[in-house]
Amino acid sequence: MSYLTVEKKANIFKEFGGSEKNTGSTEAQIALLTERINSISSHRKANKKDFSSDRGLMKMVGQRKRLLSYLSKTNLTGYRGLLEKLGLRK
Repeated sequence: MSYLTVEKKANIFKEFGGSEKNTGSTEAQIALLTERINSISSHRKANKKDFSSDRGLMKMVGQRKRLLSYLSKTNLTGYRGLLEKLGLRK
């Protein structure tokens, strides 16, 4: 069973990218990565000895960090709104 279905991805792209087809927008990519990071984090909490998913998790966190940095430089108001929507940086 997949944790991220096609419908769920379409909803994420629609909410953060503006449309279901706008998969390349920075906001949509960050939202998708956040969803995947949350999923793997909850998996890690349930399976404490699963060290194989650590590398993938760290790569996703780094990618999200780079995308957030880019967004903050190009669109500061969009960056702040996205952080608020996703609940990052409490």
